[in-house]
Amino acid sequence: MADLLTLAKAGTAAYSEKKSKFLGYARPVDSEAAAAAFIDEIKKRHWDARHTVYAYVVGPNGEIQRSTDDGEPAGTAGRPVLEIIKGEGLTDTAIVVSRYFGGVLLGTGGLVRAYGKAAKLALADSVKIRKVEAKKVAVCADYDLIGKIEHFLLQKGFPIENIEYKNNAVLYCIIKKTEVDAFFALLAREFQTKVECAVMEEEHWFAEPAE
Repeated sequence: MADLLTLAKAGTAAYSEKKSKFLGYARPVDSEAAAAAFIDEIKKRHWDARHTVYAYVVGPNGEIQRSTDDGEPAGTAGRPVLEIIKGEGLTDTAIVVSRYFGGVLLGTGGLVRAYGKAAKLALADSVKIRKVEAKKVAVCADYDLIGKIEHFLLQKGFPIENIEYKNNAVLYCIIKKTEVDAFFALLAREFQTKVECAVMEEEHWFAEPAE
Protein backbone atom coordinates (compact mmCIF):
# COMPACT_ATOMS: atom_id res chain seq x y z
CA MET A 1 0.00 0.00 0.00
CA ALA A 2 1.40 3.40 -0.98
CA ASP A 3 1.93 6.32 1.35
CA LEU A 4 -1.07 8.63 1.72
CA LEU A 5 -1.08 12.40 1.36
CA THR A 6 -3.87 14.03 3.33
CA LEU A 7 -4.64 17.01 5.56
CA ALA A 8 -3.59 17.49 9.17
CA LYS A 9 -5.37 20.82 9.56
CA ALA A 10 -8.46 22.34 7.95
CA GLY A 11 -8.20 25.38 5.69
CA THR A 12 -10.57 28.19 4.68
CA ALA A 13 -10.59 30.83 1.96
CA ALA A 14 -12.74 33.62 0.53
CA TYR A 15 -12.62 34.56 -3.13
CA SER A 16 -14.65 37.11 -5.09
CA GLU A 17 -15.33 37.13 -8.83
CA LYS A 18 -17.61 39.69 -10.49
CA LYS A 19 -19.51 40.39 -7.26
CA SER A 20 -20.07 36.69 -6.49
CA LYS A 21 -18.41 35.54 -3.27
CA PHE A 22 -16.98 32.04 -2.99
CA LEU A 23 -16.23 30.63 0.48
CA GLY A 24 -14.02 27.54 0.44
CA TYR A 25 -13.50 25.01 3.23
CA ALA A 26 -11.05 22.08 3.16
CA ARG A 27 -11.02 19.43 5.87
CA PRO A 28 -9.54 15.97 6.50
CA VAL A 29 -12.19 13.21 6.53
CA ASP A 30 -11.64 9.50 7.10
CA SER A 31 -14.95 8.18 5.75
CA GLU A 32 -17.96 9.10 3.62
CA ALA A 33 -19.93 9.62 6.82
CA ALA A 34 -17.37 12.18 8.04
CA ALA A 35 -17.50 13.92 4.65
CA ALA A 36 -21.31 14.03 4.76
CA ALA A 37 -21.26 15.52 8.25
CA PHE A 38 -18.78 18.20 7.14
CA ILE A 39 -20.88 19.06 4.07
CA ASP A 40 -24.03 19.30 6.20
CA GLU A 41 -22.22 21.59 8.66
CA ILE A 42 -21.22 24.04 5.92
CA LYS A 43 -24.68 23.94 4.33
CA LYS A 44 -26.25 24.89 7.65
CA ARG A 45 -23.67 27.64 8.21
CA HIS A 46 -24.34 29.13 4.78
CA TRP A 47 -28.02 28.28 4.48
CA ASP A 48 -28.62 31.47 2.47
CA ALA A 49 -25.94 30.78 -0.17
CA ARG A 50 -27.17 30.31 -3.75
CA HIS A 51 -25.07 27.16 -4.19
CA THR A 52 -23.03 24.91 -1.88
CA VAL A 53 -20.79 22.70 -3.96
CA TYR A 54 -18.65 19.87 -2.64
CA ALA A 55 -16.19 17.17 -3.62
CA TYR A 56 -14.27 14.57 -1.66
CA VAL A 57 -11.83 11.72 -2.09
CA VAL A 58 -11.72 8.95 0.54
CA GLY A 59 -9.82 5.68 0.91
CA PRO A 60 -6.23 4.39 0.88
CA ASN A 61 -6.26 4.37 -2.91
CA GLY A 62 -8.64 7.29 -3.36
CA GLU A 63 -11.26 4.78 -4.48
CA ILE A 64 -14.26 6.81 -3.25
CA GLN A 65 -14.74 10.04 -5.23
CA ARG A 66 -17.87 12.17 -5.11
CA SER A 67 -18.83 15.65 -6.26
CA THR A 68 -21.92 17.77 -6.93
CA ASP A 69 -22.64 20.96 -8.84
CA ASP A 70 -25.65 21.85 -6.62
CA GLY A 71 -27.59 23.56 -9.38
CA GLU A 72 -24.67 25.07 -11.28
CA PRO A 73 -24.30 23.98 -14.94
CA ALA A 74 -23.08 20.38 -15.12
CA GLY A 75 -19.34 20.00 -14.74
CA THR A 76 -18.66 23.64 -13.79
CA ALA A 77 -18.47 23.40 -10.00
CA GLY A 78 -18.11 20.05 -8.26
CA ARG A 79 -15.87 18.53 -10.92
CA PRO A 80 -13.29 21.38 -10.83
CA VAL A 81 -13.17 21.08 -7.02
CA LEU A 82 -12.67 17.32 -7.28
CA GLU A 83 -9.89 17.81 -9.84
CA ILE A 84 -8.08 20.15 -7.42
CA ILE A 85 -8.09 17.43 -4.74
CA LYS A 86 -6.90 14.79 -7.19
CA GLY A 87 -4.32 17.12 -8.72
CA GLU A 88 -2.75 17.62 -5.28
CA GLY A 89 -2.58 13.83 -4.86
CA LEU A 90 -4.76 13.98 -1.74
CA THR A 91 -7.08 11.42 -0.22
CA ASP A 92 -9.29 11.46 2.89
CA THR A 93 -9.99 15.09 1.96
CA ALA A 94 -13.21 17.04 1.41
CA ILE A 95 -13.73 20.56 0.07
CA VAL A 96 -16.96 22.55 0.23
CA VAL A 97 -17.46 25.85 -1.59
CA SER A 98 -20.49 28.07 -0.92
CA ARG A 99 -21.35 30.73 -3.50
CA TYR A 100 -23.23 33.95 -2.82
CA PHE A 101 -24.45 35.14 -6.21
CA GLY A 102 -23.53 38.72 -7.03
CA GLY A 103 -25.93 39.25 -9.93
CA VAL A 104 -23.41 38.81 -12.75
CA LEU A 105 -23.29 35.56 -14.72
CA LEU A 106 -19.79 34.10 -14.95
CA GLY A 107 -20.28 31.68 -17.80
CA THR A 108 -19.14 28.07 -17.73
CA GLY A 109 -15.44 28.90 -17.97
CA GLY A 110 -15.72 31.55 -15.27
CA LEU A 111 -17.48 29.14 -12.93
CA VAL A 112 -14.83 26.45 -13.44
CA ARG A 113 -12.07 28.96 -12.66
CA ALA A 114 -13.85 30.48 -9.65
CA TYR A 115 -14.75 27.21 -7.92
CA GLY A 116 -11.31 25.81 -8.66
CA LYS A 117 -9.65 28.94 -7.28
CA ALA A 118 -11.68 28.83 -4.04
CA ALA A 119 -10.80 25.15 -3.58
CA LYS A 120 -7.11 25.76 -4.24
CA LEU A 121 -6.98 28.67 -1.80
CA ALA A 122 -8.68 26.59 0.91
CA LEU A 123 -6.08 23.85 0.42
CA ALA A 124 -3.28 26.42 0.53
CA ASP A 125 -4.55 27.49 3.95
CA SER A 126 -4.53 23.90 5.25
CA VAL A 127 -1.61 21.77 6.46
CA LYS A 128 -0.72 18.59 4.58
CA ILE A 129 0.81 15.46 6.07
CA ARG A 130 2.10 12.22 4.61
CA LYS A 131 0.79 9.03 6.22
CA VAL A 132 3.24 6.15 5.89
CA GLU A 133 2.14 2.54 6.42
CA ALA A 134 3.43 1.31 9.76
CA LYS A 135 3.37 -1.75 11.99
CA LYS A 136 2.87 -2.16 15.71
CA VAL A 137 5.80 -4.14 17.07
CA ALA A 138 5.93 -5.98 20.41
CA VAL A 139 9.31 -6.35 22.14
CA CYS A 140 9.25 -8.93 24.94
CA ALA A 141 12.02 -9.19 27.58
CA ASP A 142 12.64 -9.85 31.27
CA TYR A 143 11.70 -7.14 33.74
CA ASP A 144 15.32 -6.30 34.56
CA LEU A 145 16.11 -5.63 30.90
CA ILE A 146 13.08 -3.68 29.70
CA GLY A 147 14.33 -0.39 31.15
CA LYS A 148 17.57 -0.67 29.18
CA ILE A 149 15.63 -1.46 26.02
CA GLU A 150 13.36 1.53 26.55
CA HIS A 151 16.32 3.85 27.08
CA PHE A 152 18.12 2.44 24.04
CA LEU A 153 15.12 2.85 21.73
CA LEU A 154 14.41 6.40 22.88
CA GLN A 155 18.05 7.30 22.21
CA LYS A 156 17.68 5.89 18.70
CA GLY A 157 14.56 7.97 18.10
CA PHE A 158 11.91 5.24 18.24
CA PRO A 159 8.76 6.49 20.05
CA ILE A 160 7.32 3.99 22.54
CA GLU A 161 3.55 3.60 22.64
CA ASN A 162 3.29 1.76 25.97
CA ILE A 163 4.73 -1.01 28.15
CA GLU A 164 2.76 -3.89 29.65
CA TYR A 165 3.94 -5.93 32.61
CA LYS A 166 2.76 -9.55 32.56
CA ASN A 167 4.86 -12.70 32.92
CA ASN A 168 7.49 -10.71 31.07
CA ALA A 169 7.55 -7.05 30.15
CA VAL A 170 6.23 -6.18 26.67
CA LEU A 171 7.16 -2.88 25.03
CA TYR A 172 5.17 -1.64 22.02
CA CYS A 173 6.45 0.65 19.25
CA ILE A 174 4.89 1.92 16.02
CA ILE A 175 7.49 1.46 13.28
CA LYS A 176 7.36 2.38 9.60
CA LYS A 177 6.74 -0.81 7.62
CA THR A 178 9.92 -0.30 5.60
CA GLU A 179 11.99 -0.08 8.81
CA VAL A 180 10.69 -3.16 10.69
CA ASP A 181 13.46 -5.53 9.55
CA ALA A 182 16.17 -2.98 10.41
CA PHE A 183 14.50 -2.41 13.80
CA PHE A 184 14.63 -6.14 14.61
CA ALA A 185 18.25 -6.37 13.45
CA LEU A 186 19.21 -3.40 15.64
CA LEU A 187 17.73 -5.03 18.74
CA ALA A 188 19.37 -8.36 17.93
CA ARG A 189 22.79 -6.74 17.65
CA GLU A 190 22.38 -4.83 20.90
CA PHE A 191 20.68 -7.46 23.08
CA GLN A 192 21.42 -10.77 21.27
CA THR A 193 18.88 -13.43 22.22
CA LYS A 194 17.56 -11.67 25.31
CA VAL A 195 14.56 -10.17 23.50
CA GLU A 196 11.74 -11.57 21.39
CA CYS A 197 10.01 -9.43 18.76
CA ALA A 198 6.71 -9.83 16.94
CA VAL A 199 4.66 -7.80 14.48
CA MET A 200 1.05 -7.21 15.54
CA GLU A 201 -1.85 -7.57 13.11
CA GLU A 202 -3.42 -4.11 13.45
CA GLU A 203 -3.06 -1.57 10.64
CA HIS A 204 -1.27 1.63 11.61
CA TRP A 205 -0.05 4.77 9.93
CA PHE A 206 2.93 6.92 10.78
CA ALA A 207 2.36 10.64 10.15
CA GLU A 208 5.15 12.92 8.98
CA PRO A 209 5.20 16.41 7.46
CA ALA A 210 4.56 16.56 3.72
CA GLU A 211 7.38 18.06 1.69
